[in-house]
Amino acid sequence: MATWKDDAPPATSKSAEIRREEARALEESNGKKLLGRTVTINRSPSELFSYWRDFTNLPSFMENVERIDVLSPTKSHWVVKAPAENTVEWDAVITEERDGEVIAWSSAEDADVRNSGRIEFRDAGARGTLVTATMVYDPPAGVLGKIVAKIFQREPAIQARRDLRRFKQLMETGEIATSSRTRLQLEEEKA
Repeated sequence: MATWKDDAPPATSKSAEIRREEARALEESNGKKLLGRTVTINRSPSELFSYWRDFTNLPSFMENVERIDVLSPTKSHWVVKAPAENTVEWDAVITEERDGEVIAWSSAEDADVRNSGRIEFRDAGARGTLVTATMVYDPPAGVLGKIVAKIFQREPAIQARRDLRRFKQLMETGEIATSSRTRLQLEEEKA
């Protein structure tokens, strides 16, 4: 009998056994957190790769990214919103790149939030492209920092899901759907 293998990242697997294996691996990673998200976008891998590879485009759909300064073809500086109106910053270096397929990175040693990961673009035939983001990060202040980030909706696992959804909207429709009132407008009304 043939065994079917799921090609989704372990974090998104429907198999409880695979998620347990991932949890064991996480316990052995000194508190670092692994996340993986996949979305299908009705565009070609090369088109999506090109948009993503221009890092100055990323703040257009990554809600918590304030800015990305491109320092060289393989190095960039990220400024990201953190809980309680703070920001965190780091330099990221591309560790692997295959045109139209994958971009992998790692943060510098002195990063406010140590992280590494990869974004993969796989052809899904008539459906478009499977875009998979996989990231490992070390939350500042450990578990307490992760809890605070979740409360303020700044936790990377939450943001990755939202950001990929916004990337899909932007690439398929040319815009990102918003509610009739923005969060800022609602906060101003409450004040």
